[in-house]
Amino acid sequence: MIPSPAMRTLAAGGAAGLLSAAALAWRGRRDAHSAVAPLNATSHIVWGEEALHADRPTLRHTLTGSLLHAGSALMWGLLFDRLLHRLRPPRQAPAVVRSAVEATAAAAVVDLLLVPRRLTPGFERRLSGRSLALVYAALAAGMVAGTMAIRQGSREGQRKTGPEGPV
Repeated sequence: MIPSPAMRTLAAGGAAGLLSAAALAWRGRRDAHSAVAPLNATSHIVWGEEALHADRPTLRHTLTGSLLHAGSALMWGLLFDRLLHRLRPPRQAPAVVRSAVEATAAAAVVDLLLVPRRLTPGFERRLSGRSLALVYAALAAGMVAGTMAIRQGSREGQRKTGPEGPV
């Protein structure tokens, strides 16, 4: 069974969100001495400046920041899927990696340069430049991992079912 665009987006964006959130926690601990500070900072979109200084886990900041981060990752996962399938479904890993790099570059430019300050991810104010690069690299890696995983699952499903239905 060929995965639908929605399933591809969910796989790529979901994995990208999880890996980049892990990178945010790892680098937040190093740069801000709080694993939740970068995700809390993302909630500044809703809660304003106070979120940029929240270092402890709270429903208000951590849950809101996590939901905003997940939604953003799904949005970038959708862009990634559109880039990847713009001509025809590519079959080779280099095309997947290239599309992930393109989508992530777009995410970084939009997030850090184009949107008004109130709509930035916020974590850029809690992390070093090196940490930001690692977070965006994790976003790209998640897109690749999610895509490869759903493709692997699709291939296994095709082996279990033949052209006539289940084997």
